[in-house]
Amino acid sequence: MLVIRPIRASDFDALMLCAEESGHGFTSLPVDADLLQGRINNSLESFAKHVTSPGMEGYLMVAEDTETGEVAGTTGIEAAIGLDNPFYSYHLTKVVHSSRKLNVHNIVEVLTFGNNYTGATEICTLFLRPEFRGGLNGKLLSKCRFLMLAEFPERFADVVFAEMRGVSDDDGNSPFWQWLKDNFFSIDFTLADYLTGIGAKGFIADLMPKLPIYVSLLSEEARAVIGQVHPKTRPALRLLEKEGFSCRGYVDIFDAGPTVECLRHNIESVRHSFNATASVREHSSAQHYLISNTDFAGFRATAAKAALDPETNHVVIAPEVAEALQVKDGDRLRLIAMEE
Repeated sequence: MLVIRPIRASDFDALMLCAEESGHGFTSLPVDADLLQGRINNSLESFAKHVTSPGMEGYLMVAEDTETGEVAGTTGIEAAIGLDNPFYSYHLTKVVHSSRKLNVHNIVEVLTFGNNYTGATEICTLFLRPEFRGGLNGKLLSKCRFLMLAEFPERFADVVFAEMRGVSDDDGNSPFWQWLKDNFFSIDFTLADYLTGIGAKGFIADLMPKLPIYVSLLSEEARAVIGQVHPKTRPALRLLEKEGFSCRGYVDIFDAGPTVECLRHNIESVRHSFNATASVREHSSAQHYLISNTDFAGFRATAAKAALDPETNHVVIAPEVAEALQVKDGDRLRLIAMEE
């Protein structure tokens, strides 16, 4: 059984392993000891902090195998992005060039540089190690964040978004970045991605073109990947789309991967999650639920079978599930019904 819990100081080596296995383009998990230690420290402070409105808190969690104690993956939430370091994106829009006199009417696409997601909540750092992929593990790692958003709304913004990894090859080369590099930068995509991951973003403001870029001027290879996701990211994108997330034309400034967003109260798992009282005993129900406790500092979530009694609003969970969630009879739970 996997259980989601807040990261601990002792999880550093496991987080570094996730960073090494995640590959190129995973900006929020760079292979940098100081940065990863900083993220752990910030998460420890954030989980312990009393919060009434979203700020610079970052909540980093891991999935732990309850049988072996091994860390299977990681997932996170940034409460309000761009308050300490600027968050950049491109917005893909259309402009019209027309002349009635010449009977010419052209609609062209442009990429506009900006900081429009400042203050929004970002769901990020989702990585499940290959040997743990399968069953409900991927859904647990993603959807556990929505249980947290539903139970503790005061900690998060109204707009929730996720950056999806864009197209790059096995060596980390991005067709979109190649065009930017040839015209405005002189560094490789992997270095630019790494510098962004460690917070060294000054080069972006210094070198990135500030005026809108006409998409028609880009190379054919760069145009083809705008708004496209890396093959390994497609399952994560499909899951978010089922939750109600959609792209409103914002893409990453390096690999042009899409940014998807949804209003917090419109996220399917937030809308359909519910509270119930725990009854701890053996049962024979076959219905799967994603279940969390309601203790923020000691947050726990897992995927397990449970038996719900709608009339009494009690849910029967097995003793091993109660142990994983650190709850007892009479404690309050939050649940989402799940399908295999």
